[in-house]
Amino acid sequence: MKAIAIAIVLSGPLFGATPSAAIVGGGDAPSEAIARAVVTVVGSRGNFCTGALLAPDLVLTAAHCVVPGAIYKIVDYSEKPPKLLDTRSVASHPSFSLQTLTAHRATADVALLQLTTPAPAGKAPAPIAAPLTPFRDDSGFTVAGMGVSVRGDGRTGGVIRSAKLTVTGKPGTLQIRLVDSTTQGLRDGLGACTGDSGAPVFEEQQGRSVIIGVVSWSTAANNAAGCGGLTGVTPLTLYRDWIVQTARAWGAKL
Repeated sequence: MKAIAIAIVLSGPLFGATPSAAIVGGGDAPSEAIARAVVTVVGSRGNFCTGALLAPDLVLTAAHCVVPGAIYKIVDYSEKPPKLLDTRSVASHPSFSLQTLTAHRATADVALLQLTTPAPAGKAPAPIAAPLTPFRDDSGFTVAGMGVSVRGDGRTGGVIRSAKLTVTGKPGTLQIRLVDSTTQGLRDGLGACTGDSGAPVFEEQQGRSVIIGVVSWSTAANNAAGCGGLTGVTPLTLYRDWIVQTARAWGAKL
């Protein structure tokens, strides 16, 4: 499986198992609570990913979306035409390894961006938590991203779409693999695609939608390169403390 190396995938070919992009297979409009938290992250190299607000000025995304050497901004779609919001700080988890990700192994694929000004009206933060365990075969999660709905067609991106996916394989604290329950990854179905890298993965806990991970990669059916098969998620279980500590160091309040 190939990482969705968003910094590379979002505007060009995905790494083998494609670092994720938009929801393919007919994703739905998410709930208002989820939609208000989802944002688009763009880089000066022409790449784009998805992120989620954790505070008015704090965005969670995937580390492979914000590799060094580029400037990253958030798109404000409330303006016509959309404008770009500046970021003050960008940090990837210190244990993240792009080499490990591109070798299709689990790594700390989480990052934070701090905005210079609060997010625009209409946007609101979402809480974070570790996924509930033990996982069950019917454990369901909602992925919400800004990626493309048709692989290779960038014109289909930029709209928030969501998909309800279920756990497959042996999920753990390093990686969770999700699949469309109607296809089980054996034929094309719902899943993350280009532009969905860094997209928040939500679980219903105590009556509210909480972010339990971010999208890191995707495959087509039967583990082929592409989208619509598996969606690889980096859970926040091991990284929540780093997120909280970094936010505090920046003066952001979760």
